[in-house]
Amino acid sequence: MSKILITGAVGLIGRTLSPLLSQHHFQVIAFDKTYPQTHANYGDITQIETLRQAMQGCVGVINLAAVSRVIWGEQAPELCRLTNFQGMRNVLQVAQEQTTPPWVIFSSSREVYGQPESLPVHEDMPLQPMNVYAHAKRDAENAVLGARQHGLQTAIVRLSNVYGCTKDHADRVVPAFAHAAALGQGMRVDGTNHTFDFTHVSDTVRGILAAVQRLQAGVRDLPPIHLLTGNATTLGQLATLANQLGQGRSQIHEAKERNFDVAKFYGNPTRAKTLLNWSAQISIEQGLKQLIADFTAELITTTEVIA
Repeated sequence: MSKILITGAVGLIGRTLSPLLSQHHFQVIAFDKTYPQTHANYGDITQIETLRQAMQGCVGVINLAAVSRVIWGEQAPELCRLTNFQGMRNVLQVAQEQTTPPWVIFSSSREVYGQPESLPVHEDMPLQPMNVYAHAKRDAENAVLGARQHGLQTAIVRLSNVYGCTKDHADRVVPAFAHAAALGQGMRVDGTNHTFDFTHVSDTVRGILAAVQRLQAGVRDLPPIHLLTGNATTLGQLATLANQLGQGRSQIHEAKERNFDVAKFYGNPTRAKTLLNWSAQISIEQGLKQLIADFTAELITTTEVIA
């Protein structure tokens, strides 16, 4: 059974991707710094020796490990660059050291475009990062593409506002609104007209699997690829929809926009359809409805346990 190393395996995408790869007969090697240091799957991509141990015998590596929030990058810029850029360089270095180098997939972000001049955004538009997180992702992309000159087989997937699990960070906008809707609590909207392309995690991991299958088949020239819906939703629309799905019990409060956020983004998904035969299947209405139902079920279970 072919082994694939997933860095950042405990995160939202890693938790969903691992069982999907297992279903397709890959052996997943989990690697994450949130495990205790004594755990067999503990690993930090900023520590190159742990990567060397974990990558032995792997046919591929999917690098999901990152300082994963724009706001965290603003708060800890040195850590963000160390993890998101130097960590990616460590992955590439160790991959190149292997007797049979594994392919490498890098999970990048729509943040690399900054504030695009036109919408929808296609993959060949200029990269104009406007925050620490985006600069590190852009530089990591350049390292991934540069590694091809040394014979490494690589791919870049650019993700957009992935959501779909109650175990996600509570202050991310989709789980925050879904949780508030389930409880009937207020929703704070930081920029009502800010517009994004919200992609369900189940769709995202199907796209990554499709990229894995192309690399396994020997494809070496995949360009960066969007994994997104191509649909635009404003934060105001998202809050209104969440409130409606939560039976209209929440108050919506408008707040000031943050100056380090991209204000508007949605992407063109055509390249993923053409090269990976992939397209998103779950609409924001379907995904948000299910997430609110999942939060509601957890609240009922917790209440029953307390009672």
